[in-house]
This record gives sequence, C-alpha cells and structure tokens, in this order.
Amino acid sequence: MSIDLASHPLTAWNGPIGLPDYGAIRTGDFAPVFEAAFAAHNDEIATIIANPAQPTITNTLAALELAGEPLGRVASIFWGLAGAHTNPEIQKLERELAPKMSRHFSAISMNAELFARIDDLWNRRADLELDAETARVLELTWKGFVRSGAKLDETGKARLAEIGERLAGLGAAFGQNVLADEAGWALFLDHADIEGLPEFLATAMAEAAESRGEKGRYAVTLSRSIYEPFMTLSPRRDLREKAFHAFTMRGQNGGEHDNAAIVAETLALRTEKAALLGYDTYAALKLDNTMAKTPGAVMDLLEPVWEKARSKAGEDEVELRRLAAASGHNHEIAGWDWRYFADKLRAEKYAFDETELKPYLQLDSIIAACFDVAGRLFGLSFEKKPELKAWHDDTRVFEILNGDGTPRGVFIADYFNRPSKRSGAWMSALQSAHKLGGGQRPIIYNVMNFAKPAPGEKALLSMDEARTLFHEFGHALHGMLTEVTWPSISGTSVSRDFVELPSQLYEHWLTVPEVLEKHARHVRTAEPMPRALIDKLTAAQAFDQGFATVEFTASALMDMAFHQRKDAPADAIAFEAETMERLGKPDAIAMRHRTPHFAHVFAGDGYSAGYYSYLWSEVLDADAFAAFEETGDPFNPDLAEKLKTHIYAAGGSADPEALYTAFRGKMPSVDAMLKGRGLAVHSEREM
Repeated sequence: MSIDLASHPLTAWNGPIGLPDYGAIRTGDFAPVFEAAFAAHNDEIATIIANPAQPTITNTLAALELAGEPLGRVASIFWGLAGAHTNPEIQKLERELAPKMSRHFSAISMNAELFARIDDLWNRRADLELDAETARVLELTWKGFVRSGAKLDETGKARLAEIGERLAGLGAAFGQNVLADEAGWALFLDHADIEGLPEFLATAMAEAAESRGEKGRYAVTLSRSIYEPFMTLSPRRDLREKAFHAFTMRGQNGGEHDNAAIVAETLALRTEKAALLGYDTYAALKLDNTMAKTPGAVMDLLEPVWEKARSKAGEDEVELRRLAAASGHNHEIAGWDWRYFADKLRAEKYAFDETELKPYLQLDSIIAACFDVAGRLFGLSFEKKPELKAWHDDTRVFEILNGDGTPRGVFIADYFNRPSKRSGAWMSALQSAHKLGGGQRPIIYNVMNFAKPAPGEKALLSMDEARTLFHEFGHALHGMLTEVTWPSISGTSVSRDFVELPSQLYEHWLTVPEVLEKHARHVRTAEPMPRALIDKLTAAQAFDQGFATVEFTASALMDMAFHQRKDAPADAIAFEAETMERLGKPDAIAMRHRTPHFAHVFAGDGYSAGYYSYLWSEVLDADAFAAFEETGDPFNPDLAEKLKTHIYAAGGSADPEALYTAFRGKMPSVDAMLKGRGLAVHSEREM
C-alpha cells in the first residue's frame, strides 16, 4: 500500500492551531508510515549528494537540516506515545523501531559522499563569510559526523552501526522493563492500615486502588507522587519497608523484566564504541562536547560536594536516631525510616511540616503561577483550548501568545499518573521552532506523574511536585522562546550540562513571596498562604539537604564510575555495591536512581556520563538568580531581557560558556550552590 506522506495524519498535521489530529491516528499506521518516511528521507539525502554544484550552505547544510520532516513528525508522535500513553502494540513496535532508527541515521552520518560535501564546507569555512550562528552549526555538524564514525574505515563503520543499533534496542527494553515493574506492583491496604495519613494522601491512594480494580481499598504505588508522601507520613514501619524494597528493586527482580544483563551489555558496547572513535573511555567521548569537557572536571565538582553532603547527612542521622529513640524506636535508621523521621525533625526545628503546604498548592494554581511568571519575565500568555485534546483525555492544550497577542506556538500538558505512562517528569517537543526555509512554530509538551484526584476534588501538590512543575516548564520555555534560524540548535539542543540551567533557574520563582501570596491559596477557603508559613518555608529550604545531596550525588558518581572505566564490569550490580562501599555511602540513604532502574543513563544514552549535569547547572542557576536578587527585584525587566536573549532564546547558537558570560558577565563559583543547599563553603573556585 502506497503511503501519501503529504496527506497522512501522522505526517500532515492539519488539526487546529497546527496540531496533529490524534483522533485520526491508528497504532497500526505507524510501521508503514515509518517505512515511507525512511525512504523519503533517503531520497532527500541522495538528492543532496547528487547535486553537481560545489557544496554551499544552501545546497548542502540547509538542505540537510530541512530533510526528513515527515520522519521527524511521525517519530515525535510515536515516541511521545511510547513515553506518555503506551500499550503492548506500541511497546512491541518500539523494540523494533529503536534499532531501525539507529541504523537509518548511522547510514546517513557515515555516508562518505555526504560527509565529503560537509568536509568541503568545513575546509573552506574561512572564505564563506558565515554569520556566527551558521558557523556554529557548520562546526557542530562536521564534528557530529566525525563523532558518528564518518572517518572510520568500512569495517569500523559497520561495527559502529551495529553497536548503535543494538544499544537502541537495549535502551528501549530497559525502559519497558522498568515500566513493567512500576505498573505491576501495588501494595493494597485497608482502612486500618492508613490510620494517621492525611486526607490528600488517602484520597490519592483510594483513587490508585480503584483504578487497579480494588475499589474501597487504598494502594501504595511506585509513582513518586504516592510513594514519597507515604514514606514520609506513614507511621507503619512494616509497610514503609515493603514499599522501599519494591521501589529500590525496580529492574532487579529476576525474570523477564530484570535489567542486569541489559546494563552489562550496554556498558560493554559503550566501551567498544568509545575505543572505535579514539577515546580512552565512554565518559571522555560523551564529555568532549560539553561545558565540563573532561571527566576530571566533573569529578572536581562531584567529589567535594559528596564529602560535604556525607558529613551533613551524618550529622542529621544522629538527630534522626534521637527522635526515633524518643518515640520508642530503638533501631538504626534504615532507608525506609529517613523520610519519616526527617519530617518530624523539620517540624521540631521549624514548627512546620509539608502537610501544612499541601492545601495551598493546588495544581491549577501552580500552573497559573508558571504562566504568570512567564508573562512577567518574558511577555508570554497562554490561552487554554478546552475543546482540544492530544494523546489522552487528561492532556491540556494551550496556545502560546506573544506580548502583542500574536500566536507563538502550542503548549501541551499531561499531568496525571497512569499505568500507561513511564515514571518521572519530562519536557519534549512535537515540533521545534526555527526560521530556516519557511520556518515553524514550537509545539512543546510537559509530562508529569502527579496523583489524580477523585472526581470533584482538586489535585494538590507537594512542594517538591510544585518545583518539578516549574522545572519542566522552564525546559518548555527554553523550547518556546527560541529565536534561532537553524533547526539543529533550536531550544534545548544544547550541551547536556547547560540544558538544565533554564529549568532549574525557573524553579526559583516558585518561592518568590509575591508569587506564593498571589497563587498559593487554600483549597477550601481561598485565603492566601500566610506570610508566616512562607517565612517558615524559606527558613526550611536547606533542611535535609544532606540526604538530598547524597542520594543525587551517589547516582551521579555511579554514572561516572561506570563510564570512566576502560573495560565494562562483568557484573554491573556487584560493581554498584562495591562503588558505594568505596565511597562510604550512608546505609540509610538509597541512591536516587539505582543501576537497574537508572533510566536517565540506560534507557537511551541521553544522560550517560551526564547525570552530573543537574548539579553543574545548579551552580549556574544559583548564580543567575542571585543576579536578580542583587537588583532587589526578582522580575527586573532589564535583567529579564538579557536572560531571554542570552539563555532562553539562544538555543545552541554559541558556546554555552559564552552565552552565560554574556548574561552574567563571568562564570560563577560553586559557592552560591553550596550555600543554597546549606553545605559548608570553603572555596571560591570558579567553574
């Protein structure tokens, strides 16, 4: 059957405001449309190669950037569904498509004739009178071809393609295994088991149980929106222990969903790939095109932070043991105890606990706060389109408007947890903005996993969840505000250790007092959050950062330990245990992401040798927000304009260090970050 890509709903997006028509999409259409789109993309590449004219920016670089639009469209819909609303048919297709996609793009990046045209432009770049953005794109493109094996001999190219194809399949399988363990586990409880839990949590657990066929009961699930408050608030130590073991053992339960063998093979293939491309380690390969540049620079950041965090966590654990003993619990603090007793310690120190905040943090109000801040900083507004839906009835569609009311793009939000959605929170794009050729507007989406409220009830967030919403919306703004010409450097197409700056920086505006006073209103009374409670929140912001920093940094150090090796460990799970013992990780604190469910690193290679980047970007975001604080105005218009120009709108148009320096005047030291986490400051070292 012939596929008309110009009219098919997967590739011709004729829905309102430029959206695809999800109602017309059938899962069975994906395979044939992908095949047609692969062929169409190959034809476009063949046309570029066959051009008898000397390579130019227009006939080679621009033509390459604009090629493959139908493939990009069907892929963005498919991978969006694979993450946010999957099913067995999509999962089967995902396992097949991941290696096909890898094979397709490997063939293009290793095409000798195509590389010859790019190489010709690269060698003549000094004579081409290129503007800075085009010069940057040419440099990144040329280096991308080289890093993809364009200079290897035919044997090396073939092996590199095989490795890429296999890694893609392994990554898809890893993610599906974690999802299966998460969706397949629930701890069903009766009313007597939830005594002492607040109403918001009991309601969320009842909804989770009912959605799993256990109406009238309560379910602890492995969604963080239920798991973390349960671990914090349940007085039942036996139940906390069961939930803790299920959460930390995802991907390591034996059977068909066990990820140990996938991790071992992934690490071996990555090591081989690095060697093929001339790098000592996979970390050296991945970091070559980042702000950090080298594994040594990453470790220079992580190791001192680790030591300070371990020390702080040790001090805090003494306090937790005191509280446990005072309440009649004469046991060591275990992993399933920390959050519970930390919550009691916070109440003791600050006369404050998280449950006081929850009634003020309605989901709809925090969304409104996100939009309000974006309007005040960048002049954007968001018009809800309630008649439109994307891939699920829970999705919300907004048209993004510029300050003058003209359309800028589309924002889609999908906030609630469901078994068909992988865990976590993320931003992605159905369509990235650029100005090349006819240009296109952004279609950006955020996905969360908040607990869905019972019908007629309001969704309430924890402070961590509210920060997550601001964080992912910061990523979304990076995509919405981009003003670049070239598609390949649009929005979040920046180095991994710079991409978290716009998102983590945006979190700061959540706790600006005037934002909380305006938007944090009580779910029953509509009264604003009292200033006294805001002051308590501010005072407690650095509380338990020993725990938070240890659990994060342990995962970042594990990521680096795997990828700095010149050989892959035969038993990755055993190597994890050895590494944590060597580092002296406190037994009472679990890694934020253990190896068998470390999706950032093993469900694809996006954050492999790159999980440190959240901390690297935190150094930048602490310093960047300090710039606003120094003016006395968190919405300083002149500074906001600089922030928009050099960070949010700039994409990958320049080296990230140059972009940050253009905004702030210099690179920061680590001290603002350490101060924000309540850790000791000993150094004025700049990044």
